[in-house]
Formats: sequence, C-alpha cells, structure tokens
Amino acid sequence: MDPRLRTLLAAQEGVLSTADAAPLAMDVNVLERCCRRRELVRVRRGAYVDAALYAAATYERRYRLVTKAVLRSRRKDAASHHAALILAGVPTFGVDLAMIDVASAVTATRRHSGVRMHPHPSYFVYRGMWLSVPLPLALVQVAAATGLVAGVCSIDHALWRGWCTEQELKTVALSLPSPRAQDAAFRAIRKADPAAESVGESRTRLLLTDLGFRCRSQVWLDTDKGPARVDLLVDDVVIVEFDGLVKYDGAEGREALAREKLRESALVRLGFEVERVVWSDLANPAALARRIRAARARALSRRAR
Repeated sequence: MDPRLRTLLAAQEGVLSTADAAPLAMDVNVLERCCRRRELVRVRRGAYVDAALYAAATYERRYRLVTKAVLRSRRKDAASHHAALILAGVPTFGVDLAMIDVASAVTATRRHSGVRMHPHPSYFVYRGMWLSVPLPLALVQVAAATGLVAGVCSIDHALWRGWCTEQELKTVALSLPSPRAQDAAFRAIRKADPAAESVGESRTRLLLTDLGFRCRSQVWLDTDKGPARVDLLVDDVVIVEFDGLVKYDGAEGREALAREKLRESALVRLGFEVERVVWSDLANPAALARRIRAARARALSRRAR
C-alpha cells in the first residue's frame, strides 16, 4: 500500500472515503486496486476500511469500522440510534448490526444499501472526528425503534456509568417524532435500573420480571465471611448470578474459584439459594422459571425448618 494512504488510514482510525483519497491524487481506480490486493475492504460505495483491521475485528468492532467509513463518505450526516451508541462505547443488545443508522438531510426515514437515513434532529455532537446525535437521544431512539429490551440494556449501562441522567432521557424522549415513539421510550426509562452492571444482568432482570419474579440488582448481604454483593436478589430468597463464563485456569483461576465457592456457601448458610445463569439459559425462559421456583421452594423450606 502507498505510504501516504497508510498514513491517512492511521490518522482516521482505519477508514477512508474516495473524497479523503482525492488530495493524494488517488482516485477510485487506485482504491479498487488496493481492494483487489486485499489492502482495503470496500464496505459501501465510496467507503473503505483497512483490510487487516477488518479481518481481525470482532463482529461489533467491524460494525464500528463500517459506521466510521460510512460517515467519512457522508460528511454531513451523523450517527444515530444504535450506530451512535456503538461509537460511544455503549453495549447493545438485539440491535440490527446489518444496518447503519444516520441522521441525514431527508424529510422521512428511508433505506439504501445498508444505511437507514433519518431526518436531522436539532443538533449533533462530535465523538472524536465523528458526528453523532447526543447520547441520551440515541438511547431513546433505540428504545423506540428496536424495543424495550434493547433500550433498557443500553440505558442501564449509560445510567450506571453516569453518562446521562434519567431526567435527560425523559426530556429528550419528548423530542421523538410521534406519541408512539415517546411512549416506547418512557416505558424503557421506567424499566431501567442504574445498578445493573452488564447487559447480561439487565437482560436477566427483564426476563425474570416478565416471568413474574421480583428482582433487586446489586444487593449487599452480610455473611459470616464478610459482605457479599450479588447480581440479583429474586423474591428476597434466591440469588441469581449472571455468569460471563470466567475461566478458572491456572493457579490464580483455581484460587478465584475456591473463593467463589466459599462465598456461595456463606450465602447458602444465610438461607439463600444460588442460581447461576448464562446466556443460553435466557433462550429457554420456561426452564429458567422452573429452576428459580424450585430454588425458592428449597430456600423457604430450609428457612421453615
């Protein structure tokens, strides 16, 4: 690859457009030759990504690269909806990573070649060199467009991080274009919990609530081994820990596993039952409900004895 082109890619976080390359006297033919040599990946007309970065990236990281490349090729547009959240580093759940959302100079929402264009909101912000709608607006946009679960999972994280406030979300929700969108946003705001520390915890809480259980997030309990904080306390008797499948390899891993078992035993001695939940469990709500009900029955029976 031409050294000047490589420098340009480095300056722009691995993406460029045909307009970016023009001052280097490199037209679309030069860029397409780079694609054939597998130095660049063309992700959309006029938008390119460094091929090495693209190949090494996770699915979400690729989405971020493609979003940035699209924004370089559409200089007057700004990232919106989940594209804005991912640029801002907010975790998402259940969003369409095949679609790039942008705020554009259109009068009504329309789609073209994997880009969904929405009418401009009143103002934008910069995230590095990228134009984006403000974070509170992107959060309520996702809640309105993608649904309650997607909205709550991202809103929880933003509130937990202190990146926005509930009042900011409520204020910007009123700027959404229809009463139906505003109602959807307010439902997600009411369901949000700033104590949740991960998308997995948020999704588990929402599912258990839908199944009829009462949940409290990040509860501190006093055990004979000292204070212990649990992910979710369900019906005040069952502790649910969302397990990100931490590996317990090596000496340090075995020590961590031993500490976790001692902590769990201390919680059981207090009269609680502990259930560990992984992503695959959330795909079978009926089975999870049976597990929680059985754990609740065991805990209540033990307390009665």
